[in-house]
Amino acid sequence: MTVNRLPDYLDHMRLAIADAQSFTEGMAQLDFFQDKRTQQAVVMSLIVLGEAATKVMDQHHAFAEQHKQIPWRSMRGMRNRIAHGYFDINLEVVWDTVQTALPELKSQLDVLPPC
Repeated sequence: MTVNRLPDYLDHMRLAIADAQSFTEGMAQLDFFQDKRTQQAVVMSLIVLGEAATKVMDQHHAFAEQHKQIPWRSMRGMRNRIAHGYFDINLEVVWDTVQTALPELKSQLDVLPPC
C-alpha cells in the first residue's frame, strides 16, 4: 500500500516559507547580510522548500503538471545550487527570494485544492 505523501510535502513547503519569513521579520537587508545565524537558518529553509518541491515533481508529477503556476523547477534549482555548492551563496538572491518570491509562493500554495 502506497501512502499519499503529497499533503506532507505541501505542508513542508508552507512551513519552510513561514520559517524563512519569521527568521527575517522586522530585519533590514543590511542586518541580514551581517547575521550569519539568520542567513544559515533561511538557507536551510530554502533547501527544505526545494527538497519538498522535488518530491512533488518526482512522486506526484501529475499534480505538479496541473499546477504549473507554481515554480517547482526554480525551487529545485535553487536547492541544488545551495546544497551542492555550484556557486557561492548570493545573499542578495536569498534576501530577494524571501522578500518577493516567498510571499507569492505562499499565496499560490494557499489556494491549492485539498489533496
